[in-house]
Amino acid sequence: MQEALIFDAVRTVRGKGKSSGALHPARPVWLAKTVLESLAKRNHLDTAKIDDVILGCVTQSAEQGANIAKISALYAGYNYSVAGFTINRFCASGLEAINQATTSIMGGYYDVAVAGGVESMSRVPMASDGGAWSVDPDVANKAAFVPQGISADLIATLNGFSRRDVDSFAVESHKRATKAWEEKRFQKSVLAVTDVNGEVLLDRDEMIRPEAALEGLAQLKPSFEELGTKYGFDSVALQRYPIVERIEHVHHAGNSSGIVDGAAALLLASREAGERMGLKPRAKIRAMALTCEEPTIMLTGPVSASRKALAKAKMKMSDVDLIEINEAFAAVVLYFMQECGADHSKVNVNGGAIAMGHPLGATGAMILGTALDELERKNLATALITLCIGGGMGVATIIERCV
Repeated sequence: MQEALIFDAVRTVRGKGKSSGALHPARPVWLAKTVLESLAKRNHLDTAKIDDVILGCVTQSAEQGANIAKISALYAGYNYSVAGFTINRFCASGLEAINQATTSIMGGYYDVAVAGGVESMSRVPMASDGGAWSVDPDVANKAAFVPQGISADLIATLNGFSRRDVDSFAVESHKRATKAWEEKRFQKSVLAVTDVNGEVLLDRDEMIRPEAALEGLAQLKPSFEELGTKYGFDSVALQRYPIVERIEHVHHAGNSSGIVDGAAALLLASREAGERMGLKPRAKIRAMALTCEEPTIMLTGPVSASRKALAKAKMKMSDVDLIEINEAFAAVVLYFMQECGADHSKVNVNGGAIAMGHPLGATGAMILGTALDELERKNLATALITLCIGGGMGVATIIERCV
């Protein structure tokens, strides 16, 4: 079985996912084109050697419909022979794209692939594609559907995470992201986004708030309390978890992931294909795992997925040098660290989605690239990348740096 190696990783800056955001003028296909073009130019690729482009994208409608992966490859000037497909595993779509490419390379189906994701949340709003899970009452009832914010508040309630706990985590995310930008830790891989005339639209992640403080966050009202009480979602959750007397609503816009625009892409290949292209590998995929938990609590999947991936790699959590877990909500990461015994000093050392935002289909690829850069910067060996996913799923990938 072939090894699947990572040769390069790039991402765009992340812009606020609203019409006033700096990246709103950039169509999603333009964001994807930006990262695909960069990979080709940085590595002097003969794109005819690429077997497939796989992009995660969650809201696959309007400008993000019609297989944006293949269309973006054409738009980026890749050879017409390059195939492409778009996948949706909700928030982990970008990492799932990498894992799908990995399995195809390991099995000999591909020699070379580009994998990543794209999401323009300012132009194609989240949930604008509909779907039976949340909008069909019969389906929602049988699945005990609740919005993810209710799930996050349920996790906080069950585990005793206070409003101060989740707010403190959020402040630290902003501090770490601010320091990472000040020290140019993202410089190797982050791309500015320009318009069609070459004018820079954005050259820095737009959501980070260096001034974030507990006092300011304490003024924000819980975002999901009305959904829970007025619309009955608390009752749905409490039917599944009667051990809880009431749900404490502690999450708000300041301690939840930001809505942003962005794209990311990685170049993967077998060792032999990389040698033929004259490229030096940066890391290899050591293990991958996919799990699913109870769908109402929904956001606990990173724990079981990480344990499964570690078992496959014959590793313990203490063997991992760095951990990147998507900061969908503060309680998700607090729960992960508590259950897995993960030290915060190893987790999201450059901040996460609370500070920089979560461009749904791209985030998994972004945080893997961040982990890879940080392994190289600190001369470390291994990193675990994991995300919670709608419906209770979890995915985890372990990478090992090539030295």
